Amino acid sequence: MPAPLHVPAPEAAAQAIAAAHADLRIERDADPHAVPADGSVYAVTHAAARRLGFGPADAAVLASAWVRRATRLGLQPHDWPDDPQDFGLALHPQPFPPCPHDMGLYAVLPNADWVARMAAAGVPTLQLRFKHDDPGRIASEVQAAVRAVEGTSARLFINDHWRAALDVGAYGVHLGQEDLDTLTPDDIATLRASGLRLGISTHGYAELVRAWRLGPSYLALGAVFPTTLKAMPTAPQGVGRLRAYARLVRAVPIVAIGGIGLAELPAVAASGVGAFAVVRAIVQAPDPEAAARALMQRWGELRADARRDHPPPTGL
Repeated sequence: MPAPLHVPAPEAAAQAIAAAHADLRIERDADPHAVPADGSVYAVTHAAARRLGFGPADAAVLASAWVRRATRLGLQPHDWPDDPQDFGLALHPQPFPPCPHDMGLYAVLPNADWVARMAAAGVPTLQLRFKHDDPGRIASEVQAAVRAVEGTSARLFINDHWRAALDVGAYGVHLGQEDLDTLTPDDIATLRASGLRLGISTHGYAELVRAWRLGPSYLALGAVFPTTLKAMPTAPQGVGRLRAYARLVRAVPIVAIGGIGLAELPAVAASGVGAFAVVRAIVQAPDPEAAARALMQRWGELRADARRDHPPPTGL
């Protein structure tokens, strides 16, 4: 008969979750998220996550992970479930084609002309985010963007318009959570058979777990910092959560996004991600090409410092 699970004290659980995410602060007023009377491992850790500002869906994922790890290893109050298996993150048997882990600067751009400019400037990863309702205009812009990167080393992802991307042989597509809601099993099978790379936006643990189950080529994590570019479904995640997410899903490439510019790069690089996405830092810059060069140079310096300070283990 298995031993009963150790139920952490509410404060110990909150401290463990806060420590794992570095920059979270414990809210002392726990009344809105009081621990249920059963006092189970799940109930205590769910309440602790809510006190720390995690939404209901993310708190449920965290609490379930704690229970899995406790069942597996006999969790102590100061421990934190940071192993992918605690979150049910098994590798997909048919993942989408891989991307490099170090995709570097990832410029999100409004049209094909911008794609051409940034490809010529040497930006390694690009996304066409063309917002339009006319299918003909969409198809034309996607085709122009794909042509714009021909003969360059740029990787081009098409936001949302995956059918148009498939028709013209784009490198990959990027989908948001709302896009996943519209995909049928047949759509997913078509995407998987096409050879396109698939990137997915996520905004917390619950969306990470959902996206992981598709076997994506990369995951975008955000918004890391405040951004006014678009309405976000969650508050800024912060670098503490970014670091925890990156450690958890380290088996796939990770792109940090949201409010990132030169000033934020050291904190983003320290999180362990291999790429960072920008919009305003380029398209609203007085000299976009110069801004792109500055971002790429600084990122290269930071990544070189990280590799020097933390060299990868050598094999036998």
